[in-house]
Amino acid sequence: MEEVRATSAWVASHSSHVTVDSEGIEKLVESVENSIPKVEWNYEGIHYFDNGPLTLQYLFVLDTLNFCFWPDKELNYDDLASGLKEALEKDQTVFDADRLQKYTGPELRELLKWPRPLPLEDERVRLMHEVGFELERSFGGKASNIVESCGKSAAKLVSTIARHFPGFRDHTMYKGHQVFLYKRAQIFAADVWGAFKGEGYGEFSDVGSITIFADYIVPAVLQQLGVLRYSSNLDNIIKGNKEIGSGTEEEVELRACSIYAVEKMRDLIQKRTGKQVLSVELDLWLWAYGISNPSLQHHRTLSIYY
Repeated sequence: MEEVRATSAWVASHSSHVTVDSEGIEKLVESVENSIPKVEWNYEGIHYFDNGPLTLQYLFVLDTLNFCFWPDKELNYDDLASGLKEALEKDQTVFDADRLQKYTGPELRELLKWPRPLPLEDERVRLMHEVGFELERSFGGKASNIVESCGKSAAKLVSTIARHFPGFRDHTMYKGHQVFLYKRAQIFAADVWGAFKGEGYGEFSDVGSITIFADYIVPAVLQQLGVLRYSSNLDNIIKGNKEIGSGTEEEVELRACSIYAVEKMRDLIQKRTGKQVLSVELDLWLWAYGISNPSLQHHRTLSIYY
């Protein structure tokens, strides 16, 4: 997690297209420092939860597939979460490791009750196969064994997932430097913590080490709230709904500067109020804000990482 923080800060200090506005951070913190709403993890009621290992299997499959919905205007995260939940309620073996290795694109669509091909469908299927294979090979087929092997450390959980599952290795090169973002590995740790309310499987002694989850929505919210500023060229690209390539300077800056900015917000809130606020909580709040503003324009990148 220190690599995520340090490399995001490096990007922010060398950024050409995205600026973190310190004054904007101060104004936002001043307006919300005592009123950041605690957003319940499952506030929409769309996730499967049985307080046991099957929940972890569900969450791991969910976060394996949790990326790139925007090319299909009607598809969103809720469709994925509730679709997988319904499939598991009907058949508790649906996410067994051996079955994950055999799914086809049409079968995944059927699982989600989605009437047409999913965005990056071949990649989603490939990642399901990869996860099923490695779960079976190294963890007895169970995501719960990954969590149990990490000794109540969210940071160790993230690094274990990144080490064993290539599809979760969300890092890239930026101006000759390697940058680590790890969105889906981190969000799995946060989902486990949120689902189990910080107890049992969700008890992590270092949940504060998790950063925000650099995606499409959070940068757009931070820009609207005056925390991020874009170059006129980047602003025009986003407003024109033009695609930004994965791994380009613009894309890396949007994500890394979001992480850096929210870390700055978190530090400032703690300094001003004496209260510790978690990046996970700030992310949930920013995400909920973004989802409640459907007209918000976000950048468009085809990526398996978010």
